[in-house]
Amino acid sequence: MNKDSVYSSGKVTEDFSFNDQVAEIFDDMLDRSVPHYQTVIKTTAAMIRQLAEPESVIYDLGCSTGSTLLELSRLLPDMNLRFIGLDNAPAMLDKARRKAEMFGKSAVIEFQQQDITAPGLSTTLESADVILCNYTMQFIRPMLRQDFVKRLAASLPTGGLLFVSEKIISQHSRLNRTFIDLYHDFKRDQGYSELEIAAKREALENVLIPFTPEENMNLFRASGFEEAEMFFRWINFASFVALKK
Repeated sequence: MNKDSVYSSGKVTEDFSFNDQVAEIFDDMLDRSVPHYQTVIKTTAAMIRQLAEPESVIYDLGCSTGSTLLELSRLLPDMNLRFIGLDNAPAMLDKARRKAEMFGKSAVIEFQQQDITAPGLSTTLESADVILCNYTMQFIRPMLRQDFVKRLAASLPTGGLLFVSEKIISQHSRLNRTFIDLYHDFKRDQGYSELEIAAKREALENVLIPFTPEENMNLFRASGFEEAEMFFRWINFASFVALKK
């Protein structure tokens, strides 16, 4: 696994993007930047086992290098699930396909290039039983998120599941500053320097726009998900599950 050194110089020449350079180090960036990432995936797998049917079709929107689908296929081999990852970054998809081939998962995991905010997404998701949207919606413009989630709900059948993980903010300014400080402590513990932390934050400032947990829950309920809960939280990261009845 290549080590994340994208911002080691402390210089930011452009906003954060999922380009070739990021694709090569993304797995390391994910492991060192997202607290308890593996716990979230294992819990998601456990809920899929409880709530989804065998032979379900699982879509991962913004699949990046395919790590989530690879792990789910490893944890749920007996359910005969079909996995489809969508992403608009060719570099990410190239690496995802290489990893699926390397781990012998090409027969059950497919990757497609698609802009998940485009109107054609609804047609693509017609066969979906479970939709994953992990650390993806936070990159969609806030004014477009309600319509986006409505399209996901409309694509799912009765009993369909939506899993969403996001970076979040607190509506209380003092607590929010504390949460950010604690998250930066976490990144320092993962080996990131002060320069890297500051540069990454600057690069993401106009790209990643988090919602509060309440705002995310309101999106689900207003989109047709009768049951929705936050099933995991660590400081300023949260994971949600929504069920269409």
